[in-house]
Amino acid sequence: MPPKLRSNIPAYQRIQGAIRKRIDSGHLRPGDPVSSERDLAKMHQVSLMTARHALASLEHEGLVERRRGIGTFVATPKIHFNKLMSYTEQMAARSLTAASKILSLKTIETEPEVAARLSLPADEPLIELKRLRHAADEPFALETCYLSQKEFPGILSAPLGRESLFAVLERNYSVKLGYADEEVDATAADPEIADLLGIPRRDPLLRIRQVIFSSVGKSLIYVLGLYRSDRHNLLIRRFR
Repeated sequence: MPPKLRSNIPAYQRIQGAIRKRIDSGHLRPGDPVSSERDLAKMHQVSLMTARHALASLEHEGLVERRRGIGTFVATPKIHFNKLMSYTEQMAARSLTAASKILSLKTIETEPEVAARLSLPADEPLIELKRLRHAADEPFALETCYLSQKEFPGILSAPLGRESLFAVLERNYSVKLGYADEEVDATAADPEIADLLGIPRRDPLLRIRQVIFSSVGKSLIYVLGLYRSDRHNLLIRRFR
């Protein structure tokens, strides 16, 4: 019988892969306990230090969280904002299905500040789309998008409750999205927003004001997003 070939993959990475597979398949859900270092070491026939390294790396990635004296648990998904992605794409990247509830979809004409951000005349009619974003059966964010009614006729009848705005614009209006300029700060949840997001009043929120441009530099969408700070990370890579 030929000898069993040893994998070239480091032991700690094999442990990580096994845990990721269980999370991606839904066998482990947010909040579920993960096997202890000792159990992982015994299961995979590795040292305790190797098992500890595997869990520490997964914690650094945000996939698990370690609670001192209690154990290790699957972390609630956190969204990283270093890439221009639709909410649907962000959730798909974490093997989750995005869901949205449209709170309002209407034409407005009295938002000169928003019009200015989109480089439009102050009295330009705008489409306002306000949605409550869900994933993992809980509210994640409140997002309000503004677009030019003139440039996107018919958008009011688009299936935005079940389809990505990005996808609709790219398919129906031949838009090619390029990049976004963002302003990020913190704010506190007022009573209405707190109720929508299921958090205590005055809880901290991550607020992102975003102007999304086409690939040729034309401003297309202004987004005001209010995100639960316990569900989102802002990941920034800096080079020297």
